[in-house]
Amino acid sequence: MLFYLILMLGTMITISSNSWLSAWMGLEINLLSFIPLMNDNNNLMSTEASLKYFLTQALASAILLFAIILSMLKFNMAYELNNQFLYSNMIIFSALLLKSGAAPFHFWFPTVMEGLTWINSLTLMTWQKIAPLMLISYFNFKTLFAITVILSIIIGSLGGLNQTSLRKIMTFSSINHLGWMLSAMMCNESLWLFYFSTYSFLSMTIIYFLNTFKLFHINQLFNLFFSSKTIKFSIFFNFLSLGGLPPFLGFLPKWLVIQTLIFNNQIFLLSIMVTMTLITLYYYLRMCYAAFMLNYFENNWMFSMHTNNFNTTMCLLFSFISTFSLSSISLIYFML
Repeated sequence: MLFYLILMLGTMITISSNSWLSAWMGLEINLLSFIPLMNDNNNLMSTEASLKYFLTQALASAILLFAIILSMLKFNMAYELNNQFLYSNMIIFSALLLKSGAAPFHFWFPTVMEGLTWINSLTLMTWQKIAPLMLISYFNFKTLFAITVILSIIIGSLGGLNQTSLRKIMTFSSINHLGWMLSAMMCNESLWLFYFSTYSFLSMTIIYFLNTFKLFHINQLFNLFFSSKTIKFSIFFNFLSLGGLPPFLGFLPKWLVIQTLIFNNQIFLLSIMVTMTLITLYYYLRMCYAAFMLNYFENNWMFSMHTNNFNTTMCLLFSFISTFSLSSISLIYFML
């Protein structure tokens, strides 16, 4: 519990800082408090994952500190002021992309996720992205934003096609959603916060379910037969909602981003985003297809799921809230 409090403290320091040096200090506090949380005696890959995460984040922090010092030297080099300020900001922008796991600096993200528990995976996909994304929102590099958005959405879509691990599928889905958040950030200062909140809620719902029933691979989904069909269908509805299929809740922030990009004449970028997101929706449908088939045969015997009534009730509650069919359609009219 102490490390979680320090983790939140580091994020709060970063998002409330008024200088790059204090923001860097908050990122370091956040990093050093998350490393002990990654260790798990029951998972042999946790040590490797924590080491990879530490080395990558330390590299990003070193690059960030170098760029901060470089930007401070501008007072002594007035004749190169504009170019130096631009280059240092680009280096800071790249270091923050590396910290958040956005493409093309995503190389560490899937391997680290594979060695984490579901709770730590949720923390890495949601809370750990708040501070870097908040700092990225201070920049106004339209071209760099567009390149990062395109790469993140393409890699997030194509990378999950050949995966059987649910953690890697959630990882590439996170990279894809990160591209949508950056596109919202490019055109609107507050829209990405709404998108991030919706994504965090849907991820929390799915990971709570996956952690409750100890699911890590796709074949476990196929072999998982519930005594309650309500839980079975609601969790797969959550996958479709995370993929952005209308009229589920996950479609609402995508609809707002699409409308904002149309108003800003970003038609080419929007067409790439929508096309690639359909591929993301495909590998969610691949998981859900067998469960939705009416002719799908199930075993007659039952086995213990090692759960209790509280966990089952929580799964039903989260699923009902996030898969309410008309939620996105009804909310959108109040927001326009």
